[in-house]
Amino acid sequence: MNGAFPLLDLDACSTRQARLRAVMAQRSLDAVVVVTPEHVQYLTGHRWDHRFVAAAAVLATGESLLVCPDKAVEQAAVTEVRTYEAKWRSTLRNDQREAASAVLGDWLAGCGKIARVGVEFAACPPHVTRRLETAALLDIDPDLLRLRRRKDPDELALLRRAIAATGAMYAVARGMIRPGVDELAVFSALQGAAVAACGEMLTGTGNDYACGVRGGPPRPRPCAAGELFILDLGPAYRGYFADTSRVIAVDGRPTDVQLAAWERVCGALALVEQLAKPGVRCRDIYAEVHAWLNAGPVGTWASHLGHGIGLVVHEPPHLNPSWDDVLEEGDVIAVEPALYDPVLAAGLRIENDYLVTATGVENLSPFPLDLA
Repeated sequence: MNGAFPLLDLDACSTRQARLRAVMAQRSLDAVVVVTPEHVQYLTGHRWDHRFVAAAAVLATGESLLVCPDKAVEQAAVTEVRTYEAKWRSTLRNDQREAASAVLGDWLAGCGKIARVGVEFAACPPHVTRRLETAALLDIDPDLLRLRRRKDPDELALLRRAIAATGAMYAVARGMIRPGVDELAVFSALQGAAVAACGEMLTGTGNDYACGVRGGPPRPRPCAAGELFILDLGPAYRGYFADTSRVIAVDGRPTDVQLAAWERVCGALALVEQLAKPGVRCRDIYAEVHAWLNAGPVGTWASHLGHGIGLVVHEPPHLNPSWDDVLEEGDVIAVEPALYDPVLAAGLRIENDYLVTATGVENLSPFPLDLA
């Protein structure tokens, strides 16, 4: 992605800016400055890959700015676009952040008195903050994370595309996983399937591709008969991450104990589908699933139950007792019950992605759950 064309609907980006301005009014902020690729994309519609730096600003008065590397984009959900030189004679500059911040600072200096500015405390560098030294800086990260929970139609379209790519990946996996096949060969084939499904390079490649263990990257290792291959796939399409998981018996003949664990994990997903709706505490869903899984005939489970997905692979809400989140309409959540035990070689984790609707959840990943 190079920002040449909008990745999100520009009218929807403007709507997201309006929501942000409502927060700014509540917090008496004159401006918000964002520098992370995720928030630049969320508010302006544009994103560049890891080689380039961009920035954006939103003013309470209605003006907004996008700072682009090298060339101005033709369309963006801002009132002004400015550029800086990101390359000299095709060589990437190592001081892009300084150069982009100078452009941003010059623009802000011409916008009148700005006394209170929201910035991303987790990411905003000194290059930016020293140009705001006369202003009070406040952390805008929690507000942006809260706003990002409600997925707009343009965001859902990208999420659905990424999630559909995992369905194509599982179809390839089921056709090639067998005793002796190399984990790296599986990984390579699945990446090709995801690229073909998305029709372009991916933003991210995903999570777990190791066989016979709970997870991890692919290894130069053949799969063995009797093992279960947990595939936890998370390709990202234009910045938006899928996160689904399926389990495949390497030899196509799951044991009775593996089937018993599989039935229990599938039952946990059914339980979530019954319980999840706006207003329900995630802790309460976790407690119900925890009791269900650990009352099963084999295996144990003590990890998280899931999390929101979107511009990063883990975002609110958290289906985890370490947080006290409540489901909201518009959340997109990845739910991943699991059971682990050495007798299962090494366990099962099945993960679906759901959209929280007004009355419950919609399964965005209705792909086969079978072990073979």
